[in-house]
Amino acid sequence: MMTPPAPSVAAPIAGDLAARVGAVDWSRVDASLDANGFAPLPPLLTASDCSALANLYADDSRFRSRIDMQRFRFGVGEYKYFAAPLPDIVQTLRASLYPPLAATANRWARALGTSTFPASLDAFLTICHKAGQRRPTPLLLSYAAGGYNCLHQDIYGDVAFPLQVVVVLSRRGVDYTGGEFLLVEQRPRAQSRGHAIAIEQGAAVVFATRERPAAGTRGAYRVVMRHGVSTIASGTRMSLGIIFHDAK
Repeated sequence: MMTPPAPSVAAPIAGDLAARVGAVDWSRVDASLDANGFAPLPPLLTASDCSALANLYADDSRFRSRIDMQRFRFGVGEYKYFAAPLPDIVQTLRASLYPPLAATANRWARALGTSTFPASLDAFLTICHKAGQRRPTPLLLSYAAGGYNCLHQDIYGDVAFPLQVVVVLSRRGVDYTGGEFLLVEQRPRAQSRGHAIAIEQGAAVVFATRERPAAGTRGAYRVVMRHGVSTIASGTRMSLGIIFHDAK
């Protein structure tokens, strides 16, 4: 008798995951994004979801490329970009997070006088693909003790969505210590301000990809944002990055 196939990373029903995203207090998220350029999100993935995604890391067939951060002086650690088709968990997260974040993105775009974004991820990816950006960008990032990620921005072409999300898959204080998520904002004619954010397993942070508007006496001005990860003091840390624009 034929053995049934092993369950895929699709194990959690997509509707359940989308419902968790829908239950987020998006008005609070919106206010935090306006004030700080980032907002914590409650746990979106269960412990089993996190394990299922982390276990994919050893299967190179699921990824289109691997980057050694130290080789490129990006930090110490590595990350892998998922190949198409994305795992169901990743695809569901990407598609369900996009619409509420597109509302924020469009409000920011109007404040800064830039182009707005369509309401659905599929429509936005059509714009990316027409611009030659066809490679998926969601990724898994892996760090061991001593690893870190330098401050940077994830821009892969002319088309870029102004918000992205990171979900930590490992258990803070159990699997690793250190490794806070870092954000630095550079305000015009002012010194930089930094944030160090501890993220629990399955929880997330949404943050500005490149810049956010801030209210000034003469209207909105741009605050430049960069992000990274502080040094892992012990253990290993894995996270999922959800970037909405595709890459060239």
